[in-house]
Amino acid sequence: MRRILLVGGSGQLGTALRAELSGEDVVAPPHVAFDIVAGDPAVLLDAAPYDVAINCAAFHNVDTCEREPGKAFAANALAVDRFARACAARDIAFMTISTDYVFAGTATQPYTEADAPGPRTAYGVSKLAGELLTRRSGPKHFIVRSSGVFGNVGKSNKGYTLIDKVLGQAERGEPTRMVADMTFSPTYAPHFARAVHALIEARAYGTHHITNAGECTWFEFVRAAFSKAGFADAQLEPITYASFNNAVQRPMYSALANTTLAPLGIAALPGWDAALDEFLEARCS
Repeated sequence: MRRILLVGGSGQLGTALRAELSGEDVVAPPHVAFDIVAGDPAVLLDAAPYDVAINCAAFHNVDTCEREPGKAFAANALAVDRFARACAARDIAFMTISTDYVFAGTATQPYTEADAPGPRTAYGVSKLAGELLTRRSGPKHFIVRSSGVFGNVGKSNKGYTLIDKVLGQAERGEPTRMVADMTFSPTYAPHFARAVHALIEARAYGTHHITNAGECTWFEFVRAAFSKAGFADAQLEPITYASFNNAVQRPMYSALANTTLAPLGIAALPGWDAALDEFLEARCS
């Protein structure tokens, strides 16, 4: 049994990780007890002999990051640097969760772990900075990128997930407009957590992509969710990202390829369509 420190354990990924790691000795302080930006990670790390520390905390509202880049870098880069260095000083393995937004989004095939980043948003730049600073801290680190995470626990800064929001609209008979020209790799949080656990068990340090298999647009994802949930006749309109008149240059194509798991003997995650089935079943239970 490993002793694992989990920071940011109340969001989608953190909640899924707590469930997946239930057989381990996990300490997950609430945000009121430890703020990654203002707090000193050494205080937490010196409280017990940890084997692994996982950082799920982030400032991830993309539009707000663009307006307040200082806050984005404080949470996604500088705080990660302090955490990673504190772990390295104590010979504790460190994991931080990153994002598909570290890529430019101009590719025509899924990005691999070896592809060069080129973020176009303050959020993406701050997350890439966190990756680079983590690598600087030493070899015992995991950098795990994901894309379009969905699960049955709302994000702490919103109280809901996008998929919950649009399903609620369908249930109320309200129309939904969804972007049809942005492609990503949906990721079901419990499946993500299972792969993370396997990486920890394998001590597979380095950079990894963890997503469900396949890719789709946000419109295709929501259309599939509506069909599977019994709302095939719901009002769903495909729109372009440009129609929002949003100046933030989000990646238009950010599907991720998972190339590191198979060589480690870690099973590939199911396709996103099957993951959506599992999510909807859990949502109704």
